[in-house]
Amino acid sequence: MSLLDDVAERDGWRCWVCDEPVDPDESVNDARGPSVDSRTADRKAKIPERLAHRGCNSRKGAVKVVIAWPDTLHVYEPAPLLTVAGRLERKGGREMVGRCPTKRDAQEAVDWLVDRLSRLVPGLPVTAAVEPGGGQFLVVLSTGRR
Repeated sequence: MSLLDDVAERDGWRCWVCDEPVDPDESVNDARGPSVDSRTADRKAKIPERLAHRGCNSRKGAVKVVIAWPDTLHVYEPAPLLTVAGRLERKGGREMVGRCPTKRDAQEAVDWLVDRLSRLVPGLPVTAAVEPGGGQFLVVLSTGRR
C-alpha cells in the first residue's frame, strides 16, 4: 500500500480542508484528485499527513486555510475552527465558538461541530454543549482537560 492509500484510508477518503469526499479513481493530476498534504507548516501537528483534494492542497499553499462553517447554520461570529482546534489540541480546556438565536440552531451547530472536528482532529476528545446566555445560546467546545 502507498502512503496516499494509507493516509486516505485513515481519513476515510475525505478532504481535511473542504470535508468533501475524495474519489480514489480520480487522477492525482486533477484538481478533485487525491493528494497527501504533509502539513509542514504545522510541525506540532499530531497527524503529519492528511488527505486533501489536489486543488485544496495547492490552494492552501497560496492562502491560509479556512475551515468554513456551513451556510445552513445560524451562527453569529463563528470562531475560526483551525485556530480553535489547534488551541484545544495543544492546551485542552474550553472555548465559546459561536452564538445562536435559538436553542435548536445551537444544537444543529453542536452536532455539526462534533462531527467535523472528529475528522479535522482525529483522536481529540471534543465535546460540545449549548449554554443559554444573554437572550441567545452559546456554542461551547471542550476537551475535558485543562
